[in-house]
Amino acid sequence: MTVSIKKICVVGLGYIGLPTAAIIASRGINVVGVDVSEKAVNTINEGKIHIVEPDLDMVVQAAVTTGKLKASLSAEEADVFMIAVPTPFTGEKKPDLSYIAAAAKSIAPFLKQGNTVILESTSPVGATEQLSEWLSAEREDLEFPHNNPDSPDVFVAHCPERVLPGHVLRELVENDRVIGGISEQCSEKAKQVYQSFVRGECIVTNSRTAELAKLTENSFRDVNIAFANELSMICDKLSINVWELIKLANRHPRVNILNPGPGVGGHCIAVDPWFIVDSVPEKARLIRTAREVNESKPDYVIEQIIAAAEDFKRPVIACLGLAFKADIDDLRESPALEITRALAETGSAEVLAVEPNITELPEKLKGKVELVSLNEALERCNVMAVLVDHRQFKQLSMGKLARKIVIDTRGLLTNV
Repeated sequence: MTVSIKKICVVGLGYIGLPTAAIIASRGINVVGVDVSEKAVNTINEGKIHIVEPDLDMVVQAAVTTGKLKASLSAEEADVFMIAVPTPFTGEKKPDLSYIAAAAKSIAPFLKQGNTVILESTSPVGATEQLSEWLSAEREDLEFPHNNPDSPDVFVAHCPERVLPGHVLRELVENDRVIGGISEQCSEKAKQVYQSFVRGECIVTNSRTAELAKLTENSFRDVNIAFANELSMICDKLSINVWELIKLANRHPRVNILNPGPGVGGHCIAVDPWFIVDSVPEKARLIRTAREVNESKPDYVIEQIIAAAEDFKRPVIACLGLAFKADIDDLRESPALEITRALAETGSAEVLAVEPNITELPEKLKGKVELVSLNEALERCNVMAVLVDHRQFKQLSMGKLARKIVIDTRGLLTNV
């Protein structure tokens, strides 16, 4: 079974969709990228980017210049449709699939026999089958694999992204991919799509296993980070340096404890475990507990910072970092952002934010927090909270922090 791919439509031009679209276009395939943001569409069509990711600007500029990549507010006919939209959870920690539903509705009018639809968005188990049902409801004239697995007109599969922000372009190409179709035919069709630009191994399974594989990867990380975060709080109570403790414990050949932090952020590790908990709440006990430990860590850090600020008549708190991890501009589910917001809302101190990867504060901080340079923060603050280990912060010396109280959640200033 072979497939000729002349054009791919990528729905969602965010942190995954845009790099994916650009990489595919660089392989000589025509790509139309679809997004609801007119600003993002216009920026991309100018050969520029609206997110921070190393080297992405050059790949996008080249793809747009050669005419292989264009951005649009609406979908078009294509051979393959890839959906890379957000999958957040609701206030009740339940998966919100409304963005996938909207994407399905947007591409349905353009589907034709022989098309392949691939869901890249990290999703709860069963979401790919739900996508097939939504598409079928919009296009009753076509057969879909959830009700006709042997001979569908449109092939539907799931291939979750598994890249690290800051290394997306390399990992999109080099990493192995888990590809799960609703049927074997769907899996093979999707596999051929990824073999056009992926050098890693393309491993075929079914859609439900592929969905749970991605959730499992991120839940594994979450559980291990929770162990490190819990250790850090235990060490505080016992007057032990957690960074030294972890270094010593990791000298055991079969121990590899991760580093603690102010919590867990991003759109994956902080979200995906709840998808498993929602699916099987009575069995996902360890996964739920790990999530609760990591979600409690920002409150613990806030208490530490407030206690430090009480030593000063006019406390000025500098929060170093707002992103959810080092050297990116992604603020989604960021514990650093929530800690900064909570500190500002107490009204008990002046709060400064240092985030070198953004030029404007998010709405929830505007009017409450001042965005300043690192040098200005050092001049004005008497309490400093290191919340993200951006490379710019690694140049800090203890001499510059004299007479300041430092809460270092990243071990950036710890010498052991």
